[in-house]
Order: sequence, then C-alpha cells, then structure tokens
Amino acid sequence: MRPTPPHALATGLTRRAFAATAIGGAASLAAPALLAQNNRIVLGQSAAFSGPAAQLGIQFNAGAQLYFDQLNQQGGVGGQRIEIVKLDDGYEPDRCAENTRQLLSRGCTALFGYIGTPTSLAALPLAIKDGTPFIAPFTGAMGLRQPFNRLVFHLRASYNDETALIVRQLTSLGLNDIAVFHQNDSYGKAGLDGVTLALEQRKLKPKATATVERNSVDVAKAVSAIVAAKPQAVVQISAYASCAAFVREARKAGFGGTFFNVSFVGTQALADALGKDGAGVAISQVVPNPFSTTRPVTREFLDAIARGGNKVQPNYSSLEGFLAARLFAEGTRRASGRLNADSLVNGLEAIGDTTFGGFSISLGADNHVASRFAELSMLTGDGRVRT
Repeated sequence: MRPTPPHALATGLTRRAFAATAIGGAASLAAPALLAQNNRIVLGQSAAFSGPAAQLGIQFNAGAQLYFDQLNQQGGVGGQRIEIVKLDDGYEPDRCAENTRQLLSRGCTALFGYIGTPTSLAALPLAIKDGTPFIAPFTGAMGLRQPFNRLVFHLRASYNDETALIVRQLTSLGLNDIAVFHQNDSYGKAGLDGVTLALEQRKLKPKATATVERNSVDVAKAVSAIVAAKPQAVVQISAYASCAAFVREARKAGFGGTFFNVSFVGTQALADALGKDGAGVAISQVVPNPFSTTRPVTREFLDAIARGGNKVQPNYSSLEGFLAARLFAEGTRRASGRLNADSLVNGLEAIGDTTFGGFSISLGADNHVASRFAELSMLTGDGRVRT
C-alpha cells in the first residue's frame, strides 16, 4: 500500500506555481490538504494540449471529462466527485516527467490518460516509485505492458495487436512489399517492432524504413527513401501532423500505394489535416466507431454529448477518453473501504469479464489489459470515417 505522500507545502511547490501550470480542472486547488480529500477523487493527467499532437490530448481529455461530468451530476461515486487536474507537456518526455512530479506531490489518487509512448515511459517509473496507479495511457507500446506491474492498467489493445491486424489485411490482399514510416523514438520503434514481428511470421521483412523526429513535419528524406524502394503500402507510426505531411509529399513524389496508420495517429485529427487527400487512408482502431449507434456504449456517448457536452467532438480519441473514465469509475465503485492505491487496484481487478454497452472488458489479478478490440477503418476524403 502506498504511504500517504506529503502535501504540496513539503515539496516547495507553491499553490500559485502549480495552478499556473495547470490547464483547467484545477479550480479547487486552494486547500493545502491532499487533493483526494474533501469528497473529491482527483486524477492527474499530463498530455499534449499544445503543439503538433495537441488534438490527441484535447480530445481524450474532453471525452473523459464528459463522462465524469455526467457521473458527478448524479452524485459521483459514493458521494465523491471525480476531477482531473491536467498539465500540458507538449508531447515532450522531459516536460511530462516534471509534470508528473508535480502531480504526485499533490497526492493525486491516480495518474490517468497520459498521451503517448515516450511521455508515458518518462512518467511510469515515477508513478511506480510513488506507488500511484497509472491508468489508461493512450499508447499501445509493449514497453508499458511488459514486465507486468500491478499498478499499471490499460484500456486499449497493444500496437502489436494493431500492426498484426494491418499486416494480415495487407498480405491477404497480396500486398507483401510493406514499408514503415515511423517516429524516431520509443513510440515509432514500438510500432516498427510490431510490423516487423507480424512480417517475420510470414517470412517477410519491411521493404524500407524511414523516420521523422517527434513534433516535426520534416519528412522530405523519409519520403525520398521510401518512394525509391517502391513499396505497395506504407505503415505509418507517427502523430497526425507528420503522417499527413508524409501522405501528401509521397503522393506528390509519385507513390500510388496505400497508407495504413495505427490508432495513436488520431483519426479525426488526421482527417482534418488531410482533407480530401485523406481518401483511402486506413487506420486501425482500438475502440468502436464513435459515429455508429449499433452499440449501446456509443449511443450513451452521443447522448451525453447531446445532453450538454456540445463542446465535445465525437471521434475515436474522445470516445477512448469516455471509456477510460468509465473504466476508472467502475474500479472505484468496486474498491473496498477508503480509496487508496491498493483498494483502487483491487477494485479494478475485481471488474473481471463484463461489457460497457457492447464493448468487452476483461480485468483480473493477472490481466491488466482491459480490451484487445481492434478493427480497421478508412477515411473517405470528406472528413468522414467508415469501418
């Protein structure tokens, strides 16, 4: 069980300095007592709310806040409101680590909804050292899943699951010459490893690989290298701005093949960035189609937006935030006694096998990956997505 962390005054972090770095969700940080007191359960989130990956953090947070607002209007969990304190890291690991230290110093009940692999990898050791649960990061990297840690819970399927689906689809169509355009960091490597593994199982290897730096859209060298290799398809493992830039420049350079992306790209953000150039671009998804009403959970999501969440854009990222919030709330409902790190972990593990309105969930003492759902979708070129 995590020992009670000291309050902010013991860290030298002033209330004013902390509030100045928070973006919303921190209206009641005035008390020097721990955040998880006074009938509030407070989650800490460091994510990109500015920069080229900003839409991922903005939309995930909006979806989570939508669920928590609805829950809080109904009395919260056991009379306790659930709130998020969010800090902007710009999708940079060093900023994320500093944000995490600040959040931990305030005694947040858990860290929640971190966006990205390099940032989550920077934060995870700090969370583990502090004994704070790390819940629903927006990443499928195996480096956050192995080795198993009792404090870490994932909502989404892994990048290995997504890339296996992509490679299976491509090779079933006879497209075996597959190149990989990836971010030059731990996220990009995680995706590249997944593609390579899936290809090796078919006695294939990447036709070519090329990289882009994080938070950059300088793709000229990558386009030149990959187009020269003449692949039939390109799997992209990067954020939406660089992936959009690559698609446009590769097509200008004469590439006539197909593009596949993993879910982290941010489907709506990619669609918005590409516009009509997005037609035919595919994305693997780890949550259901947010525009379809065939599942009760998507109807619940869309109804919540209609009832007062009109600032929330319905898309895959916001639906993932909505589902992550629901997962956390279910864990708190099942926690016994005073909510702390140990009781929260026990509560999440007690969820077992269930569904959230048709979205299957499975958690237990030896399984902290709630879903392995994965399906493919495609942009239509007019801002829409079809599955």
